[in-house]
Amino acid sequence: MNRESDVKQGTLYVVATPIGNLEDITLRAIRVLKEVQLIAAEDTRRTRKLLSAYHIHTPLTSLYDHVEEKKSGVLIDRMKKGLDIAYVSDAGTPGVSDPGYVLISRAVARGIRVVPVPGVSAVVAALSVSGLPMDRFIFYGFVPARAARRRSFLSALAEETKTLVFYESPRRLLATLADIESILGDRNIVVVRELTKAFEEILRGTVRNVIGELRERKVKGEVTLVVAGKEQTVSSCSDEEIQARFEQLRSRSNLSRRDIIEKLARNMGVPKKRVYRIVINSEG
Repeated sequence: MNRESDVKQGTLYVVATPIGNLEDITLRAIRVLKEVQLIAAEDTRRTRKLLSAYHIHTPLTSLYDHVEEKKSGVLIDRMKKGLDIAYVSDAGTPGVSDPGYVLISRAVARGIRVVPVPGVSAVVAALSVSGLPMDRFIFYGFVPARAARRRSFLSALAEETKTLVFYESPRRLLATLADIESILGDRNIVVVRELTKAFEEILRGTVRNVIGELRERKVKGEVTLVVAGKEQTVSSCSDEEIQARFEQLRSRSNLSRRDIIEKLARNMGVPKKRVYRIVINSEG
């Protein structure tokens, strides 16, 4: 007599899907979607269009924001009994500003094998054509919708030197750009609209110039916003000035040596390694 514990568990495949152009799906994703016993989708109507294009007839079930908490348990129980399931969001990678986190985290907690099937990403695609530094970037998802929260959010990023990537609603884009100019300054930005779709558009320039381009237009479609990080200025401070500032701070505060070094590096615009070297040499 078979017991549930004797049954080989199924696998959860986290499948990235095209963000616009259906040709951007991978061969592996097509194979996995054909081979699993069930596909859970954020929106079954949109997913059916993708499945129809590639003659995939796997049964579908919905798993969107409002039912993810309740329905994830049902899907996990089915995987525990041996069913292989693929999860897809409307576009891109599940869990990245889309549903999927609850299902994936619970599957991991229950010991179910979770396999990524990677593909196109709006974040990476926008970065790749931005012309801004890509070696270090931070993705923040959607910018807060309320004006006060948005300004507070942007203020917290004022000193960030990494490239910033956001999603934004076309309705709020101009308001967000105005806040970026006011709080972060007239930085270089890239507005990428309708990536991989028929009306794809890439606007590059300073915040002020891009606002000027968009002000007389009605912006439509999905928007990814890439913003240059704060420029790092090269300090002309001499070693003697840095050492003197260090001694002043040490005599006037209770900060540790490490904290003083970090503060000096930040305030004087010099590499932390340089401050550390100067301090160590003076103590030796």
